[in-house]
Amino acid sequence: MAKESIKARQRKREKMVAKYAAKRAALLEAGDYEGLQKLPKNASPVRLHNRCQLTGRPKGYMRQFGVSRINFREMALAGLIPGVKKASW
Repeated sequence: MAKESIKARQRKREKMVAKYAAKRAALLEAGDYEGLQKLPKNASPVRLHNRCQLTGRPKGYMRQFGVSRINFREMALAGLIPGVKKASW
């Protein structure tokens, strides 16, 4: 599991990106790049990183489900994800 400080930092960035999204879009549309430079660094969506919702693991993230491959496998085998079952042929 990721450290709580790392997960908290990610949540803080997500809030800041959401807060400045409208302002960023307006500045981009107007072509005001100096105004964009004055926004906080963490307001940029590029600084976000996909993380597992359960553990905060940054690698092996599955976008469709929002969890890491490890948690996905455990949940699928336990039958917690509807419509997903282990393949056999």
